[in-house]
This record gives sequence, structure tokens and C-alpha cells, in this order.
Amino acid sequence: MRRFGKLFPILLLVGCMVPSDAKVSDESAINGIDDSGFGSDSGDTDADGEDYVPSEDESDYLALAPAATDQYVFVANPDRDTLSRIAVSTLAVVTVEVGRIPSSVQTTSDHRLAVTLDQGDDAVSIVHAETLDVFALEVRDNMNQLSLSPDGAWAMAWYDPNAESLGSSGGVTSFNEVSFVRTDPATHYPMAVGYDPAGVRWSDDGTRAVVVSDACLAVVTLGDASPERTLIPLVEDDADPPVAEEVVLTPDGRYAFVRQRGVDDLLVVDLDNAVVDRVTVGTDPTDMDVRADGDFLTVVSRSARQLWSFDLANPYATAEVVDFPVDLPFGSITFTGDGKRAVLYTNASAVAALSIWEVGTTDFDTRALVKPAASVGLSPEGTTALVFHTRENAADANRDDPFYDQWALTLMETDDNGENRLLLPTEPTGYTVTDDDRYGYFILDGHDLLEMVSFDTLIPTTVPLPSQPAFIGTFPGLDMAWASQAHDLGRISFYDPATASLDTITGFELNGEIDH
Repeated sequence: MRRFGKLFPILLLVGCMVPSDAKVSDESAINGIDDSGFGSDSGDTDADGEDYVPSEDESDYLALAPAATDQYVFVANPDRDTLSRIAVSTLAVVTVEVGRIPSSVQTTSDHRLAVTLDQGDDAVSIVHAETLDVFALEVRDNMNQLSLSPDGAWAMAWYDPNAESLGSSGGVTSFNEVSFVRTDPATHYPMAVGYDPAGVRWSDDGTRAVVVSDACLAVVTLGDASPERTLIPLVEDDADPPVAEEVVLTPDGRYAFVRQRGVDDLLVVDLDNAVVDRVTVGTDPTDMDVRADGDFLTVVSRSARQLWSFDLANPYATAEVVDFPVDLPFGSITFTGDGKRAVLYTNASAVAALSIWEVGTTDFDTRALVKPAASVGLSPEGTTALVFHTRENAADANRDDPFYDQWALTLMETDDNGENRLLLPTEPTGYTVTDDDRYGYFILDGHDLLEMVSFDTLIPTTVPLPSQPAFIGTFPGLDMAWASQAHDLGRISFYDPATASLDTITGFELNGEIDH
């Protein structure tokens, strides 16, 4: 077991607290931003020479990470065709065989099962968390993506041509097929859906799945009997449909909202009656999200500089429209967990600003940023934002500024004015937060470090690791974090902030022991 009696403060740190009167009410005060290059005349052009603004990027840092329950971490070992279970309390390791090339692992919400997608066998393995009993079930050929329903009763596997495939059976590859799997009792239901499925959305109760493709939605009813599928066309001509860039399902699974790239209207799909309607959402909708209370959907209309909010109980009613506080091309929105605020920002344009919206009002707190934002994460309640910045500078950035051409992270209070600006040595490659709203963790490319930040103090702490971390995560109900690392035989470390201790297991693929 490796313990560090002293943790080192993060290097290259620049901190500040914003004075209480630092709210920005005039867009000209935001780093001197000139927004004349944004909107329809952004300076970028498409293949036809027409001006356009790129889509907002909503990529997830934590794809293909190990899965955790309240007691265990499960790590898929694709090179050895095994799954390792590591107990949080004792760090005891047990490794079991699953199918060939398990590319990912997920755990059910009740913590009973772990499910792997075994690409080499065209199968999934359903593993009981306590007994490690394994049941393998064949699925359709060459699937490379897996999603679990919220209740863990169902899984869906599909082929995504844009995603990495770790193995291929050499069989037929379909661009229409998906595999639905009931996890208990394990049963496989193959199904043909729309061309090139991009993913699946589940109702909160797990009784309905909506498989998303550009030309149609496949609505799948899930229950005790075999799944039943209904195809709902989204376009009249499916030869060249617009990209279904984002789909949101209402919590009760009655309606789906589809935002299509380059289309100013929003599609409202009545899933019970297979009816598709269009509603106006301003110009250039680029993001949408359901508020924390589940009652409203808010759409960002980037070029119109507006927020359009729809009552989910009656989505055809007149929307509530709120204008942006400044003439800046905010294109992304993320709501705080307490539902009181939302953060507006953009990563499609080099804008060094964001705005915090008091939900249900016309009040905004627009703040200058040290650099443009790449993504924004939130603590569970949403009182602290983690603003990950691009290395790219704003158009008028000062070359003498210490953040010029550098990576950066800002810890920002959303309910007050405190912030801490951190200069980072390299690009962040992953982050996670604890569900008790106390800590966040992130890792950096090329550095054998785990960075912990306190949401109470906005102060970071550096935890040295034995090797370069690949993924990080936390445990339900605990402050502890884990960091899996590149190693021939598997390596994972556990950090407990209560004792400032780090425990590392090397060789867990061979039921390894704790390092001392």
C-alpha cells in the first residue's frame, strides 16, 4: 500500500477572488470581446462557400471508463478476456472470465449486475456482482456500443461506425440492426430499426426505449413480453435527412424532442400516437436540456440570442422566450442540480465569457473568463462550476497574459462571486464529481497525477500516482475516487480525502495485491 503523508499543492496556480461588484452588465466589458465575427458571418465556410458557425461540442470525457457500485469497481480487461472486481472496503481483487475482447463494462443502478460487451464473441456477459456468476448471451454481429436502461432491466447494443471497434467476428455488419437484451432472465431480442442508429434514449421508468436515427425514431415498448417496435418517420424524404443532432425524451416517455442540424424548427414527436409536429425555436437552435424539475425543456437559439422554454405537459403551448443579456453567441446550456440556475456558454466560437441564468426569470450574471470555454461541468447541486478552457485564445487576448496559449481550468461559484483560475501544464483528459457535492477530481494528459478540488474552498490538491491515469470515477455515497492507469497487468489507485491516503493495486488482471 502506497501512502503519501504529504500532498503537494498544484503547480502553476493562479488564484483570485472576484469582488462582489464584478458582475458584467455591458458586453464591452467582457475581455473587450468583439462579437462582429459571430453569427451568420463567422468567417468559417462550408463546401459551397456559405458562412456557418460550427456545432457545439458535447463530447464526454469519461467514455469507456470502469464501472462502480457502492461496494465494487469493475474493470474490463479486453487483452485477457476477463472482468476484475475490486472491493472498495478491502481492495480484494477477484477476476473472472467473460467473453472475448470485453470492450466496456456497465453496472445496473441497483448494483446487482455488471454487463460487458464482448466484441470478439458478438455477445454480452451478465455478471452477478456478489457471486460473480457469468451468463453469456449472443447478440448480433459486430456491435461496438452498449447502453443500459435506468433500472438496469434492459441493455441495447448497436454498431456505431464512428466509434472504435476492438474486435470483429468477420460476420455481417448491419447499419440497421440493434440487439435488445433483458438482463434477468437473460434474453436476446434482435431488431431492425432506422438506418445508422446513433443511440438510445430510455424513459425514466425503463418501460420505453427510443432508438435514434436521422430519418426516423424506433419506439420500443419494454415489459414482460417481447419488445414491440414502432417506426416513426421524421422526414418525408429519407435519401438525405438532416442529422438528428440531439434527442431529448420527456421523463414519462410520452414525447421526444428532436433537434436537427441546420434546421430552425424543433420536432415534437408524440410517441403514443406516432405524430410528428414542428414548433418554432428561433434561429439556429444548438442545444437543449430538460430542467431539473422535469417540467420544462429549454432550447438555446444561438443566432437569435434567445432561450425558448416549453412546458413538457403541453409542448405545443406558446413557449416562454428570454433574450440573452448580451449579444454573444452562447450555444450550450447546462442546468444546476438544484434547478435554480443554468450556465450558458459556447465552445463553437472563441468567446471568453459565460452567463448564469436565474431560471424562470430574465436575470443573468454574465462573467468574463480567462479563456474561451471547452466544456462546463457542475457539482451535483450546481453551486460550483468547473470551466475547462480551450488552449485557443480569445481574438484580442494579451500575449503577455500567463494563460496565453496555455490550458486552464476555472473553479467558479454559481451562487456567489468566488472563483479560482488554474493554469494547467497540459490538457485535462477526464473529470468526475462526488455525489455529496464536496469534491471534484480531474486528470491531465502526460502527468502521473490526480487533481482533487474542494467545492467548499475552491482549492485544489495534487495527488501523485504511480503512472499515467486513463480514467477516473467516484463511488455512490463516498468521497473516494479511483483512477485506472495504463499497465500491462492492470493498475488502479483509490484516494480517500478523509485520510489523504492513496492505495494502489498493480496486476489486478491476475488477482494482484495491494502495493506497499
